[in-house]
Amino acid sequence: MGIPYPIYDLLFLDIETVSAYPTFDDAPPVEQELFKEKARYWMREVEDQEEAARLAYGARAAILAEFGQVVCISMGFLTRGNRPEEDVLRIKSWYGSDEKAILNPFSTVLESHFGNPMSHLLCGHNIREFDVPYLCRRMLMQDMPLPPMLDVAGKRPWQLKHILDTMELWKFGDIKHYISLKLLTHCLGIDSPKSDISGADVGRLYYEEKDLDGLVRYCEGDVLAVAQVMRRLCNLPMLDVNQVTKAS
Repeated sequence: MGIPYPIYDLLFLDIETVSAYPTFDDAPPVEQELFKEKARYWMREVEDQEEAARLAYGARAAILAEFGQVVCISMGFLTRGNRPEEDVLRIKSWYGSDEKAILNPFSTVLESHFGNPMSHLLCGHNIREFDVPYLCRRMLMQDMPLPPMLDVAGKRPWQLKHILDTMELWKFGDIKHYISLKLLTHCLGIDSPKSDISGADVGRLYYEEKDLDGLVRYCEGDVLAVAQVMRRLCNLPMLDVNQVTKAS
């Protein structure tokens, strides 16, 4: 029986995002008003609307591309060994406070090495609903052209076969089902590479603790977790620490 997914043609991808400003009060007045309009639904249960906006900004701004920013992009690519036990996952990350300096080299890699949606695929967890649209919006807001792999606006589902989403694969047709990557790895018996932080901690790591290394480890942990999920779905052995390396 062959491998059901083209695992050696996948570019595993994950991003980490934070709010554009440390707090709601740090945002310019015009953006504060625009955020209030956007977040009206989340603010409805708090009587003090200014406090409601502050709470909503802290909880939601990072996941809204219009009010957030990308602070880390990690990607991984499997190199086939003579045997599956000799495969190597090479991981590369871009990170920092200059979003355009993160997006530019990533876009260049997509253009130069993974520019053909017919021969390579992007793979991530909830990548169709979050990572890809977020990257597209932020690139356009940074006045950058979209590489072919991300030029998905207006495309039909059959035109997006180059985007493989592990959350979609786990749905098995159940359109209402959501599962976190942490739960999925647990269900599949995969050791989670996650640390004791969660997505909710990324803003704190970035703005308060200035712990970029911790943020990058968290992002790269997601890339490894997605690669392990795909190997499990392909009935391939799990990667061990000696099979994961940094790409130059």
